[in-house]
Amino acid sequence: MTATVPVPTAGPRNTRQGRRPGARRSTEKRRQSTLTWVLAVISLFTVAPLIAVAVLALSPADVPTIPYALPTSLTFDNVIRIFNVGEFPLWLWNSFVYSTVSVVVVLLTASMAAYALARKRFPGRNALLWAIIATLMVPVQATLIPTFILISKMGGVNTLWGLILPTLANAQAIFLIRQFVRDMPEELFDAARIDGAGEWRTFWQIVLPLIRPVLATLAIFVFLWHWNDLLWPLVVGQSDTARTLTVGLATLNTETASTSSVMAAALVSFIPCLVIFVLLQKHIVASITHSGVKG
Repeated sequence: MTATVPVPTAGPRNTRQGRRPGARRSTEKRRQSTLTWVLAVISLFTVAPLIAVAVLALSPADVPTIPYALPTSLTFDNVIRIFNVGEFPLWLWNSFVYSTVSVVVVLLTASMAAYALARKRFPGRNALLWAIIATLMVPVQATLIPTFILISKMGGVNTLWGLILPTLANAQAIFLIRQFVRDMPEELFDAARIDGAGEWRTFWQIVLPLIRPVLATLAIFVFLWHWNDLLWPLVVGQSDTARTLTVGLATLNTETASTSSVMAAALVSFIPCLVIFVLLQKHIVASITHSGVKG
């Protein structure tokens, strides 16, 4: 008589193993949900100051509002009134010219310098590159007085060109564009040489179209930096007509303007930054995607 050995069934084990992928998916969903709520709270704290500025700017004057109460009605009277305060339209124009001209010239000169440093072979190229990078370590405050003395001797105080000229050389833009150009395939430049393209044609028709994403990204950063710049415009723009919007808002705070008027001016100064970001946002995404994919 032979004894039968019971064979263990794998049913319960297989059932437990079958539930594991579902449990993992459930855990992953809970993590994503938690992360979504955390990001939503962080976003709320980030956007809350902007919402408060907009509410204060659109609230009727001399009416209790944030943080004491919510306004019962909104009006654009403060925004319209701010254009009659001081030289506000001129401050807005000065900031626009200062930011726009600086962006165009910085991107043009930085892209040409980056192309030469990335693709050309000439004596002292590496030394020049390291010298440009070294300027990033020098704080702006250290060069403020020598720059002001130089611009003053040239007669650039209280002028737009004196405001713009010292900001046209941007070492950070040169370095970032150079890294972008260096990663371009060498075959593109070989094909251009075979077709008989010169340096200018290669730069305008091959390099510039391909570096459009990084140029758009830098355009946003350079525009925001110049639009929000306070120290240099405060030093070189000493008259009321030579001030930029940031300097004008600082002086507006010290005068008898109401809180609603100051917030209306701040809201107006925010709109160009928002427009620039919305127009160039897709190029930022393209720049990030390109920087993460090689080959």
